[in-house]
Amino acid sequence: MVEPAGMAQPGQLEVLEGAFQVAKTARFAIVASRFNSAIVENLVQGALDALRRHGVDDERVLLTRVPGAFEVSLVAARLAKSEKFDAVIALGCVIRGATSHFDHVAAEVARGVASAALESGVPVIFGVLTTDSIEQALERAGTKAGNKGFDAALSALEMASLDQVLSGAGY
Repeated sequence: MVEPAGMAQPGQLEVLEGAFQVAKTARFAIVASRFNSAIVENLVQGALDALRRHGVDDERVLLTRVPGAFEVSLVAARLAKSEKFDAVIALGCVIRGATSHFDHVAAEVARGVASAALESGVPVIFGVLTTDSIEQALERAGTKAGNKGFDAALSALEMASLDQVLSGAGY
C-alpha cells in the first residue's frame, strides 16, 4: 500500500499523482486554431465535453481562437503567464502536404507549446494533431481513434490536479 504524500515509511516509495477532479476554483484556457476548422471544432467540442464531465463549469473555461496552428503557442504562452489559469489546452490540426511547410509548422508549434509550459510553470497541453492525411485527422477528431481534444482536456485536468498535489506536498 502506498501512503499519501509525505506519509511514506522509510524505504517505501512515495507516489504523487493527479486525478481528474480539481478544485472548484480551477480555471482552464483552450487555444484553438481556425485553420482546418472542421477538424479543430471537433477537438474543441471533445475538450469541452471532458471538462464538463469532470465538473468544470463553462464560466471557468476561456476559449480563444487564433488563425492557425503556428499562432497557438504565442497565445498559449500569454495565457499561461497570466496566472489566471491552472492549465492551458492547445488545439489545432496540421496536415502534411506536398511541401516542407508541414514540418516547419508542426515542429515550431510543438516547441512553442513546450516552451510556454516550461517558462510559465503552468501545464500547457499539446492537443495539436499532426497527421499525414485528412483521413487520419478525422479519425483522431472523434471517429475511430477517439477524440484527441477530449484526451488533451483529461491531461489538463490531471496536470492541474497534480500541480495542486505538488504544491500541497511542498514541492
